[in-house]
Amino acid sequence: MASSVPGPRPLPESRYDLTTYWGRVKHCVGISDPTMLLNTSKDVEKAKFLIGEYKNGKIKEMSPELWRAKRVLDSTVHPDTGETVFLPFRMSSCVLSNLVVTAGMLTPNMGHMGTLFWQIANQSLNVAVNTANANKSHPMTTQQLITNYVLAVTASCSVALGLNATVPKLKSLGHNTRMILGRLVPFAAVVSAGIVNVFLMRGEEIRKGITVYDKDGNEVGLSKKAAFNAVAETAASRIINATPIMVLPPLILVRLQKGFLKGKSLGIQTLANIGLIFTTSLVALPFALAAFPQRTTMHVSKLEKELQNRKDKNGNLITSVEFNRGI
Repeated sequence: MASSVPGPRPLPESRYDLTTYWGRVKHCVGISDPTMLLNTSKDVEKAKFLIGEYKNGKIKEMSPELWRAKRVLDSTVHPDTGETVFLPFRMSSCVLSNLVVTAGMLTPNMGHMGTLFWQIANQSLNVAVNTANANKSHPMTTQQLITNYVLAVTASCSVALGLNATVPKLKSLGHNTRMILGRLVPFAAVVSAGIVNVFLMRGEEIRKGITVYDKDGNEVGLSKKAAFNAVAETAASRIINATPIMVLPPLILVRLQKGFLKGKSLGIQTLANIGLIFTTSLVALPFALAAFPQRTTMHVSKLEKELQNRKDKNGNLITSVEFNRGI
């Protein structure tokens, strides 16, 4: 993010009001825009230069060019490290990176091997995205990464296979009801494993705490309570994002297969499924990302006691702190 560029002058967080949900939606539309993937390394360096000029007082006001530079950095650079996030794991790549995996998971009438393959693929992508965009106060070791990945994959596959085996046995339900429930199995697996995934991959933050800052960006200390808040909100945003993407396309597809798609080839039905997933993802992602502010503010009364009587550089008592929630 642009906040990682050094300089004494504070940079406006957004051209929109991030204290409101709609303002965050409009902001997230910008950072999740797939066209941001077209920016080259030169574009990123130019954006860093322009933002640096502003933060060091050489450029006096935010202009359309500066707002675009900030948007480039917000969609490309990690806010803690200042490093460029690997392209497939950026939020601007989220819709495209998840498209194939989601289409695979939502393919009707898959066998056990197909279910296992796509659940493993989905959790592998989730682990990569969570790791690339997490708060970097406490990087994970390779051993922790592998262990948490195995646990997350086990959780998703267990739920998916268990529900796939259970739904057909619900004889008291009608055929259509069982078919719809069967199509929603991937949603249940993704949501349950998604929660496990986020908490496992970012467990070190909860155990050790994350760095919190005062309003001027100066480090205040480490907070486990802020870390739990950050991870919990991230897990909730995953559920909010998965719900429309994993629920609406399969339900709409069931309806279309009884009407417009009836008798159509598997290829046409697959294209329709991908189109539904892509459209839903494109629309839903900004609303999910905006559910909680990425740069979160907490009152010190909600933090550990040792952080409640800290003073800033001017000797004033710090009443609230900020921290990067992660995405």
